[in-house]
Amino acid sequence: MSDTTTNGIRVRVTSQFLPERSSPEEDQYVFAYHITISNVGAETAQLISRHWIITNADGQTEEVQGPGVIGEQPHLSPGDEFSYTSFCPLKTNVGTMHGSYTMVTATGTLFHARIAPFTLAVPFALN
Repeated sequence: MSDTTTNGIRVRVTSQFLPERSSPEEDQYVFAYHITISNVGAETAQLISRHWIITNADGQTEEVQGPGVIGEQPHLSPGDEFSYTSFCPLKTNVGTMHGSYTMVTATGTLFHARIAPFTLAVPFALN
């Protein structure tokens, strides 16, 4: 689990391995991650874009950037939450993700809401 707050925007992440979508014999491991973005601050903000850094167990890093999340750029008033689930394929059975969301406040101030690192791991792979 990952949980961090930046400028009143709280980002919580949980992840899980999806064996039914994975093919270990072909070095294909698929993970789902569920994100809840909460506005715990006093100012409305909109999520403009995302930036992910994904690292597998071999140390290979991939960066993913783009507008919004799952085709949306949600506005979050104080007290609002937005949740979504997405997926990440890896070539190893363990990896990590972290990054940020570019946010803009109602007054036009841009900031990066941090997404703290979280682990993608096949159950018992880290024992």
